[in-house]
Parts: sequence; structure tokens; C-alpha cells
Amino acid sequence: MCGIIGIVSGAENPVAPLIYDGLTVLQHRGQDAAGIVTCQGEQLYHRKSNGLVRDVFQQHHMESLGGHMGVGHVRYPTAGTSSCAEAQPFYTNSPYGITLAHNGNLTNANELSKQLYNEDLRHVNTSSDSEVLMNIFAHELLKRGKMYIENELRLNVDDVFHAISRVHNRCRGGYSIISMITGYGLVGFRDPWGIRPLILGQRKNSNGMDEWILASESVAIISLGFEIVRDIAPGEAVFITAGGEFYEKQCAEDPTYTPCIFEYVYFARPDSVIDGISVHRARLNMGRKLAQRILQENPKHGIDVVIPIPDSGRSAALELARELGVDFREGFVKNRYVGRTFIMPGQEIRKDSVRKKLNPIPDEFFGKNVLLVDDSIVRGNTSRKIVQMARDVGAKKVFFASAAPPVIHPNVYGIDMPAKSEYIAHDKSIEDIAIAIGADWLMYQKLEDLIDACQGGDCGVEEFDTSCFNGVYVTKDIDYAYLKALEEKRNDNAKSNSKKNDEVLEIHNEP
Repeated sequence: MCGIIGIVSGAENPVAPLIYDGLTVLQHRGQDAAGIVTCQGEQLYHRKSNGLVRDVFQQHHMESLGGHMGVGHVRYPTAGTSSCAEAQPFYTNSPYGITLAHNGNLTNANELSKQLYNEDLRHVNTSSDSEVLMNIFAHELLKRGKMYIENELRLNVDDVFHAISRVHNRCRGGYSIISMITGYGLVGFRDPWGIRPLILGQRKNSNGMDEWILASESVAIISLGFEIVRDIAPGEAVFITAGGEFYEKQCAEDPTYTPCIFEYVYFARPDSVIDGISVHRARLNMGRKLAQRILQENPKHGIDVVIPIPDSGRSAALELARELGVDFREGFVKNRYVGRTFIMPGQEIRKDSVRKKLNPIPDEFFGKNVLLVDDSIVRGNTSRKIVQMARDVGAKKVFFASAAPPVIHPNVYGIDMPAKSEYIAHDKSIEDIAIAIGADWLMYQKLEDLIDACQGGDCGVEEFDTSCFNGVYVTKDIDYAYLKALEEKRNDNAKSNSKKNDEVLEIHNEP
């Protein structure tokens, strides 16, 4: 899962500071690397590196990023690699000069990489599927030929949309894309299933010119003073010229609306609206559904206080407590300067970070029966340590509720979950999991309740990609061989070796 943003602003409005601010708002979507590429006429300027946005960009970097059109990216490595060479946006010089930022994961990247080399005669320099997708787009755009008007090269908008339709035909998986064609404009498009989000915004500048923004979440659009226009539809593409002219076209043959439900469970900020669905409202609904289950199955629950595990468990916990008629309390203080454990590479770092990240408030636990509420449980290591923290400060009993169902299948569309064998719910009953994390009892959300909690919104979404929970992959191209290879790639030993290789590569690449 990554965060992407692209802006076309007026000539009097340098775009780099806007993109920087937008990336800080999207920082929760990736903390591994950040990058910005801007365009001034036919000249490109760029800066990208490993680290948080605030660390990658210093004042002198920002002053060098000229122009009123640009693309930004924060990276979350879906294949366990953290090489600086794979920081985005990516760039290829042919045709026209194409810059691309990608959120998601291609499920046929290996096949496409071979096609690119053997048939399209294009070289892919990294192991990133994002570079593969960029080269597919570039090759399809090049095949459409060149258009000259009065002896000057011109880009035909129809050619751009045709190239994107070919991307949809060739690429499988989840992807939202923002691409900049040097000197011409900004392109945004989304996979035909709408798995990964992309939202369009607009505002008028002081000269009355339309300024446009594309971003992963609505919160980035609103925070920069733009107004939300709409979500980019599954399979749809938009093209915004450097002068602010807007074009749109559906480029997929049979698009369906099945966004990733994990956006609402965990990844998106609660103040975002994605595909017309309020993330905060969806999480409140998750809490209400859990409370109804508790009252139905365990009416004499004995809960004294409901405490969220910050931050994404808070909305569900708030509504759950209200429905149960018990106190809601903040029981953990979060250290904001420690990264999110879920997206940190390497299990040893993840284990070490839990107690550095959260600290309990003893008064909220001592002598009480406490219900802890989290967004989900994946490995269970964090949950186990948090339950123990509650006991260490005097909780009488510790109950646990997950706003999501048991995670028992790999996500293949852009979330770097561990190997299937490392899920705590793998081959375990609910009772076994409760014992494993040290809870007196454990309740998971039912899948049908989770779907019902998220449905609706302005786009009328009724179905979601819920493959993490039920193993149903909406792209219909995932088989046993793919999942087996993914299992081998995602286990902690493989990730540890990958990280070591990245470090060696970067040392050798030092100037």
C-alpha cells in the first residue's frame, strides 16, 4: 500500500510545496521512501530517497523542484524490498518522457517483465512491478505513433486513453496510477476492479484557471484547499493538460466496483471518504456490529471499560462502548515518533517496537474487566504484548475484539501481509487464538457484518475485495502456484535476506 498524489497548478503556484504537504497527509500509507518529480516546460526536477517525507526533503531540495505540474509518492514495499533504487516516482524517457507513481500490486508482473524484454524490447532495471507497469504504458503509447501539427510533435489524448486500455488488457491486479507526460499533462487511472483508490479534486486559482489534484485519499485533497470532484471509477482514466484542460474516458471493457475492504478496516485515515464511503462511519458501524454480537452471544459480558488500541481501533471502540452502555476510555498513550509496526520490515524490528510504541495508563486498567478493541489481528504478536501490558498494570480480566474477521489468506493486491503460515488464525480456532494472545475471551467480526458496515455511500458500492478473509480473489487469476511462490517470498527469512541484499546494493552504489 502506497500513497500517490499529482497536481496541475497555475503558473504562479509552484507545485512542489503542495505535493510535499499532500505527502505528509498521506504518510500513513507508506513510511519506507518518498519522492517528488516536477515539470517546468520540458524540464524535469526530482528528489527521492528512503525515509519519511520530512527527512527526504530539505529546504534546498524544495527550492530546486520548479514547475507547476508534478507527481509525488510515499512507498510501502509490498514485496519486502526497501532498496533506494525502487523509490518512486519512476521515469522513462521514451516516449515523451513519462513519470509514474503506483499504488497497488500486479499479480502477473513476472510474466509481463519477460514480455517487455523479449517482445517489447524494453529493459526493466528493478524488481518493482511499478516499473513494469510504467514500461507497459510507455510501450503502448509509443506503438500508437507520433502526431505532428505544423512540424511540431503533439500528443493525441485518444492515444493516451488507448494506451491505458491496453494496460488494462495486459496487467492484472490492483493499481491506481498517476503519471506525468513531460510538457503535456497528468494522467490518472485505476484498475478495472477499483481495488486501489484514486480521487479527483479541483479548485480555481486567483486567475480563474482550473487547478487539479489526484490523490489516494480525500483527506489530501481537502487539506490542500481543493474540493472533491469524485472518485475515479474502476477502469476509468483522466487526462489533465498542463494548461488545466480536462478529459475523461472509461478504458476498461467490463469494469466492476470491488474496492479493497482493508482500506476501511485499517489503512485509510478516518477523516477520508473513499468511493463515497466515510471511513470513520464505516468503523463506527464495525463497532456497532461487534456490540450487537456481544449482547447476543454474551449478554452477561461483565465489561467495565472499553479501551481502543490506537489509532485505527478508536472509532469502532467508541461506538461499541456506546452500544454496550459502558465507559469508553483512552488507556494507551502512543509514541508518535515510532513507525507503524505493521509496515516495518523484519519481524525482529516489529517485536522490539511494540513497547516503544504504546504505553498503558494504569488508572484505566487497575481492577477492571477491560475490553480491548483493535482493527484486526494478523500475526498476533502485537495483540499478545498489549494484552500482557494490560495485565501488568492491574487489569482483572482482559477481553479482546477485532473489528475485522480472522485474516487467513494472503493479500495479493498491495498489502504486504506476512506468509500465510505466520497468521495467528492459520489452522487455529477462536479459542486457541484467545489463549495464544492471553485474552480471557476473543471476538472477531463476522465477514457479512463487516461488508454491511462498509456498504453504500455516494458510489453505491455493494461488493468489496475481501480476499484476506475468504480467499476469493476478484481478478480471478490467482492459483496455488502463485500463492505458494508468494508464501516463500513473504516469510520473515526471505524478507531478512532481501533487506541484507538491499543494504549491500546501496553500499556498492555509494558515490
